[in-house]
Amino acid sequence: MEYKVGVISGDGIGPEIVSEAKKVLDRISQVYGHTFHYEDILMGGCSIDATGVPLTDEAIAAAKASDAVLMGSIGGNTATSPWYKLAPELRPEAGLLKLRKSLNLFANLRPAYLYEELKAACPLRDDIIGDGFDMMIMRELTGGLYFGQRSTEEVDGVLTAHDSLTYNENEIRRIAKRGFDIAMKRRKKVTSVDKANVLDSSRLWRKVVEEVAKDYPEVTYEHMLVDNCAMQLVKDPKQFDVILTENMFGDILSDEASMVTGSIGMLSSASLNETKFGLYEPSGGSAPDIAGKGIANPIATILSAAMMLRYSFDLDTEADAIEQAVKAALHDGYRTIDIMPREGESMEGITQVGTAEMGDLICRYIVE
Repeated sequence: MEYKVGVISGDGIGPEIVSEAKKVLDRISQVYGHTFHYEDILMGGCSIDATGVPLTDEAIAAAKASDAVLMGSIGGNTATSPWYKLAPELRPEAGLLKLRKSLNLFANLRPAYLYEELKAACPLRDDIIGDGFDMMIMRELTGGLYFGQRSTEEVDGVLTAHDSLTYNENEIRRIAKRGFDIAMKRRKKVTSVDKANVLDSSRLWRKVVEEVAKDYPEVTYEHMLVDNCAMQLVKDPKQFDVILTENMFGDILSDEASMVTGSIGMLSSASLNETKFGLYEPSGGSAPDIAGKGIANPIATILSAAMMLRYSFDLDTEADAIEQAVKAALHDGYRTIDIMPREGESMEGITQVGTAEMGDLICRYIVE
């Protein structure tokens, strides 16, 4: 089979980690007889440098013409980069928000899985970790506070900022249905996270989720306030299967979940629309402080490529092969610097490797 993959390498470590994901996809091509055609697409700071805007209409058209899009990371150092002296709508992240909206990528899937081999990297106590955890955070991605009306103006001589948080029942229903569908393929439990004790948008969220739940009698579900969920993620993460939540809450909770796994460099993500199309990216940022040093962890991006094979191309066997190769590399003791054992822990059987070497190793474990 042949597939057209739009590639947004982006900024910071983006080009380095995307290069390794493409390397792994090419290995899949070799072993399983597929062909991936890549088209480079500019977005983020690199697009600002080249075109003056974070995302052009031509870039959106190229993404829409692809079967799926694989992305690295965008943005830079908010304190020092000239990109962050621009108006908000011209900054790197504005390009990502525009792309999500243009492609109707309303459902964000962020798995958080603790590998047996990385338990030492988890900051939680052993009695909390237990046998590990495996959750999927379902984040609504095109509504809520990030897409509401906003303004900053002077009111009675005082600068005043305004951001609006808006959801309608159709936006909530479609992400809720996707969350329950995913739960049916997992352990059949949904935890819907909101702030219904304060926010009208959360009260509507809770009402619609309860309506959707009636169509999934096999799935147990519960409501949880976001502050309690943040606490429970570090108190007892194994209780969660699918966490279903709105845009801003999902943004924060998924980053917390990533650090509970030991490193944000291990977490993949998929952003899907109502078809098979998706944007696949690591959950971490552009990490400009380590860009070009060859030490970034490419595993999250490689696992994002596996999610692309699974969710957009229905290549489950090939996705499994990538995931098993990652596990094999970890099992044999290979680590990038971010997942090395902490000071005082055993280094027996552990080998530190760089970005490119980790990509090479994972390719080596994908065998014919």
